[in-house]
Amino acid sequence: MKRIAIIGGGPAGLTAAYQLSKAGVAVELFESTSSVGGMAKTISLWGQLVDLGPHRFFSSDPRVNQLWLEVIGQNYSMVKRLTRIYYQKTFFDYPLRAFNALFGLGIFQSTFCVLSYLNTKILKNQDESTFEGWVSNRFGKRLFSIFFKSYSEKLWGISCKELDADFAAQRIKKLSLYEAIKDAIFKSGGSKHKTLVDEFAYPNLGAGVIYDLMAKKVVELGGIIRLNTPVHSVTPATNSTLASLRLENSEELFYDHIISSMPLTHLVTRMNAPSAIQEHTKALKFRNTILVYLQTDADSPFPDQWIYVHSEDLQTGRITNFKNWVPSILQDQKEAILCLEYWCYDEDLLWGMKDEDLILLATSEIYKTTLIPINTVLDGKVIRVPKCYPVYSAGYKKHLDPIQNYLSSKAGISVIGRYGAFKYNNQDHSILMGILAAENLTQNTNHNLWDINTDYEYQEACRITATGLAWEAAE
Repeated sequence: MKRIAIIGGGPAGLTAAYQLSKAGVAVELFESTSSVGGMAKTISLWGQLVDLGPHRFFSSDPRVNQLWLEVIGQNYSMVKRLTRIYYQKTFFDYPLRAFNALFGLGIFQSTFCVLSYLNTKILKNQDESTFEGWVSNRFGKRLFSIFFKSYSEKLWGISCKELDADFAAQRIKKLSLYEAIKDAIFKSGGSKHKTLVDEFAYPNLGAGVIYDLMAKKVVELGGIIRLNTPVHSVTPATNSTLASLRLENSEELFYDHIISSMPLTHLVTRMNAPSAIQEHTKALKFRNTILVYLQTDADSPFPDQWIYVHSEDLQTGRITNFKNWVPSILQDQKEAILCLEYWCYDEDLLWGMKDEDLILLATSEIYKTTLIPINTVLDGKVIRVPKCYPVYSAGYKKHLDPIQNYLSSKAGISVIGRYGAFKYNNQDHSILMGILAAENLTQNTNHNLWDINTDYEYQEACRITATGLAWEAAE
């Protein structure tokens, strides 16, 4: 391979650029914004370092962990995870602990939850093609309505009956009420679901420093990173032409291969795909995030890194407290920075709201939770993140599969990442996509990048500890 173009400087795109550069390949990366890191970037705010919401890194894949450690070196800390559910002004442990849930819900509500669960186990007649059916069959209808429904519908903007079961299977696979209660009572030593790990590695200067370091290395190795350079469209290779991309300024550039992490819908729509493929593309939607940061003089208002807000009377779905990550990101500042997340579509009124109105909304909601005292918010900042969640609407695969087949038939192009592959990736999954995309080009492998998702299994497993890698039995 002579020249490779990479669209997008998020975890997937930068990992591909980093790996290709180390292999001696000429790389040119195009990032539409002024900095790399994508959704995992770190920014400076009020003299402190904050991420775009909570970004916990955890993987059991040795390839991903070895790369992460190669980049960060010793400049990370292990963080004891504490995340809880906030419901009706009460905190519930996450993962569920039987006695905490019992006292939090009260004896009558808890009894109804157990009866609902037993009823589900006896009847088990739910359709499991939807998120509601999948979760209800494993937890019971009542626990589903308390601990899953409100949050999920805030996040996706659709009824849980319209949300595909893929989201549940990927995000809460292997987790059941029975296993959670058994673990809570008997402290079983069995394997835990990977989203519920008690400890995770975090860079001392924020999640985004990983990608800043990758970008620096790419440039040192002769690669080119072009910030503030959005790509308009991509044209696949033919028998007589190389693959090409066109920038928003109409400049056209040719490459031996193009790796794209731009939103899948944009890529296909602007590729002059057949009308049938275009129709499938119209059925796929992304959800936007609005991050409202609040500077407060309240002293670390709650001990969690973040909390899930299940209360239906609050629009926010998640609240991050950056004071509870690592001391180094505070930069010797004493104020606590909170981040309230709101999710919406392009057409929603919330997306077009003025910054000052969003700050007022977030301020009123954080006071309503009673998590911080009245009149302790000092300032606010709004950041909008478009198209950050691919929406798994019920039956979405019947639209995604033809698009995957179409793109797989095109020469000189690969798609990776949360945006590019329309997959609800964590950082580790996007990093793995970047690693494998690079291997396909440098080692002539034939990894199917579409197969990488949040429920893939490991042949061998390891985890990052304070002293490096620790090997363990595979999941």
